[in-house]
Amino acid sequence: LNEIGEKQSGKRIKKMKKIFWTGVLLSCFWLKAQEQKLVWAEEFDGSSLDTSVWNFAEGDGCPNLCGWGNRERQIYTTTNHRLADGFLYIKAEKEGDHFTSTRINTKGKKSFQYGRFEVRAKLAKGQGVWPAFWLLGNNIDQVGWPLCGEIDVLEYVGRAPGEIFTTLHTKAASGDFANTKTTALPNIEEGFHIYTADWNKDRIAFYVDDALVYTFAPEDKSEEVWPFNQPFYLLLNLAIGGHFGGEVDESIFPQEFVIDYIRVYQ
Repeated sequence: LNEIGEKQSGKRIKKMKKIFWTGVLLSCFWLKAQEQKLVWAEEFDGSSLDTSVWNFAEGDGCPNLCGWGNRERQIYTTTNHRLADGFLYIKAEKEGDHFTSTRINTKGKKSFQYGRFEVRAKLAKGQGVWPAFWLLGNNIDQVGWPLCGEIDVLEYVGRAPGEIFTTLHTKAASGDFANTKTTALPNIEEGFHIYTADWNKDRIAFYVDDALVYTFAPEDKSEEVWPFNQPFYLLLNLAIGGHFGGEVDESIFPQEFVIDYIRVYQ
């Protein structure tokens, strides 16, 4: 009888623990839902980009920003991309003695101040590729770069396999002296991964597959150090070579940067 009583008591305790932890999990999900709401999503459905949201950059950036400011080797076109099965494919190709690719942005059409920005993507890979998802301050035409601020949610360069770069450019720290973190992520080139910047008035935190990799939270909130109290627009591109991309292995092309979605929570 004692054994039966102990077994029944054990079952009751186990059941109570299960109910408790189920309640905890539900509470966590409820709190997360209260904290963050999906305010915009680009799922890349359909057969073409929504031009009410997206702009195309074209050319090589010259003469004012030769090589788009980094002596990159690609020429951006409106045709080096396609939408299929809910994915955006940005394709970099070698065409004769030059390279072509695509760069798009939401400037003047879609911008956000604060939020959680997520992109699920599969990287292009090989020596010379430079896929990126990033944000620029809306006031770039008035104050210029880097005073407008730049948030690099995802940067990858093929010359450094197994690494992801998360960077913030400001007037106080830009270019080679930017606020940045290099994170070793072996086999990051394989499959899709989620890259995130969670941005509020006090700090910007970066994640890869929900794992925190870098936080920028300066006490000084002057415009030169923290130009992040204004709306920013979004950019996606696949660059080739340049100061950061490095030497290019021409034998690897074509290469594709594949984007599943972009989602913004606030």
